[in-house]
Amino acid sequence: MLIRETIEERELKELSPYAAKSRFSKGRLKPEEECPIRTAFQRDRDRIVHSKAFRRLKHKTQVFISPEGDHYRTRLTHTLEVAQIAKTIARALFLNEDLTEAIAYGHDLGHTPFGHAGEDQLNLLLPGGFKHNAQSLRVVEVLEKGEGLNLTWEVREGILKHTWSEEPPSTLEGQIVRLADRIAYINHDIDDAIRAGVLKEADLPKDCLKILGSRHRDRINTMVTDVIKSSLNKPQIVMSPEVEWAMLELRNFMFKTVYIGSEPKKEEKKAKLLIKMLYEHYLENIEELPPEFLSIVKVEGIERAVADYIAGMTDRYALKVYKEIFIPHPLT
Repeated sequence: MLIRETIEERELKELSPYAAKSRFSKGRLKPEEECPIRTAFQRDRDRIVHSKAFRRLKHKTQVFISPEGDHYRTRLTHTLEVAQIAKTIARALFLNEDLTEAIAYGHDLGHTPFGHAGEDQLNLLLPGGFKHNAQSLRVVEVLEKGEGLNLTWEVREGILKHTWSEEPPSTLEGQIVRLADRIAYINHDIDDAIRAGVLKEADLPKDCLKILGSRHRDRINTMVTDVIKSSLNKPQIVMSPEVEWAMLELRNFMFKTVYIGSEPKKEEKKAKLLIKMLYEHYLENIEELPPEFLSIVKVEGIERAVADYIAGMTDRYALKVYKEIFIPHPLT
């Protein structure tokens, strides 16, 4: 028996009846020979981690644009925190950790430079709109390596439906990542906002802290433990009403005090203008697009190709390209 088959047998015997089993995956867009060692979901996880899109996340904004400190989250560290939280929940519920990890690593691959500011601007510019979850799916289906990563249906669905604007994923593993994403960003964004001087611990709503805890680690532990207790032996991933209320109240607080209108977030106006200028420039100068994006022009149009190119940029690369295009070069 192959090592993969042994692992698949172990999944059948040890995982919850509600867990996704790699042996019964709905498959890939293009059939391919199975690996003798890794399951389908393990291969998906590895393909994402080894992708260029994953590596670029280390230079993409999470909340604050171009922070000078070394300890602010980036889109990559956010992704790692989501994966850690999601795996803890999956393991406790005897669900498929490999599938959970693959979805977590891939969920934000389509994020633009400058975080949600870049996403909002591209959404205004691109005909038909732009959403980072749909772009993450596009990265793994089309853009990475010029042909996509050929991931399983379960991972692709989890990536697309990790946002709350979509219906819940059909797998519990996908539902875990969706909730872990929210748990992670609410808590680490509070941490970063306090580090940036935008918030003080004393500003946090007391009624939420009474339920969730006063410290960063206590709040995460409360939320994660509550998800596990509330979801154990159930066909869906849920929170208790009390903890869910506190979490959403804390999220609303962050929108009012940090995500909208705080001093560091004012830099987003500049980021949006930069994205707009790059987008308009490439529409008028199609020959400046890299060759791999010119092939997209022929099939899906120039707007789609330009949006794909800009969405894949890191913050610093977008700034570099902007300077090369729009800032005069002094004579030497």
